[in-house]
Amino acid sequence: MTGGQEGWRAWADAQAAALHAAHRWRRPRDVAEGGPVSFASNDYLGLTRHPAVIAAAHDALDRYGSGSGSARLIVGSRPVHSDCEHALAEWKGAERAALFPTGFATNLGVLTTFGGEGTLVCSDALNHASIIDGCRLARAEVAVYAHGDLDELAARLRDRGDRRAIVVTDTVFSMDGDAADTDALLALCAREGALCVLDEAHAVLGPHPAIPGDADVLRVGAPSKTLGALGGFVAGPRRYVELIENRARPYIFTTAPSPADTAAALAALRVLRSDEGAALVARLRALVDRLRPGHPSPIVPYVVGSEPDTLAAADALRARGILVPAIRPPSVAPGTSRLRVTLSAAHTDAQVTCLQRALAEVLGTP
Repeated sequence: MTGGQEGWRAWADAQAAALHAAHRWRRPRDVAEGGPVSFASNDYLGLTRHPAVIAAAHDALDRYGSGSGSARLIVGSRPVHSDCEHALAEWKGAERAALFPTGFATNLGVLTTFGGEGTLVCSDALNHASIIDGCRLARAEVAVYAHGDLDELAARLRDRGDRRAIVVTDTVFSMDGDAADTDALLALCAREGALCVLDEAHAVLGPHPAIPGDADVLRVGAPSKTLGALGGFVAGPRRYVELIENRARPYIFTTAPSPADTAAALAALRVLRSDEGAALVARLRALVDRLRPGHPSPIVPYVVGSEPDTLAAADALRARGILVPAIRPPSVAPGTSRLRVTLSAAHTDAQVTCLQRALAEVLGTP
């Protein structure tokens, strides 16, 4: 063994020890059938197990095989990809949509396509890691504005000089579950001539802004959440989406989403836009109101504070048959570690009652 290898192993051991000492060490955990009731999933409408969604995935698997074979621009595209993109664009009231393998890759692709030199990117302080990394990879100046502070954002835009500007924000923030004021944000971007990028991954209960067809707005979504499948997409003006297809490295150089995943997303979208989908959304809304009346999303956080206390609370819930993740830095700021409850329309009334009782016992919540 060479000295260099010993150096890297010592470094890795030291890094791991530091994470352990800070109570920030993580590892994947298998959750078997019949295990704890999960309040951790982003499958907000329970569509992952919907019969029509499963059947569509099976049919695509039989018809096209397990993989796409390559990137879309080489050989990876199948008719189901185009069908899904057309349906997503119609859903979002946009001219075009483009599929990506993940929502994370979508934000990287969008922000690096438009955030070149001579551009100012304004990003909300609580944006998702995929937006943060997309901003870092873009060769633009990045201005982080205080969470939801549209006055600060307006000042940043007014002071940008002759540079093009992008404003990027989650519409529902993944760790707090609060919502952006999208109407005011869109009006501000229109006045200032800024391209607005809205990440709507968690916006199953809204906001659902009405966006004019000629607006400079790109809408990012993730079928892995509301649609219970896998992948990401961007929808917007035709020319903008075409440019993404020609410039976004995560689109050009990545194997296309599998036909089965894409067919599942398309089938789930059809369910969502039906009367059954409306009933599932209403069911989810009612469950959220049981836990926190009027809260804008199915993400309901319970801030505990320290990492050890949060881990202990999560373990106590798991001992009661309930899976709720302990969210720690770097996902949230130090001192704000929390239990992140995510509700689904698939949860039963009895399961939510058990959750409420367990939270009351562990955290002392009313």
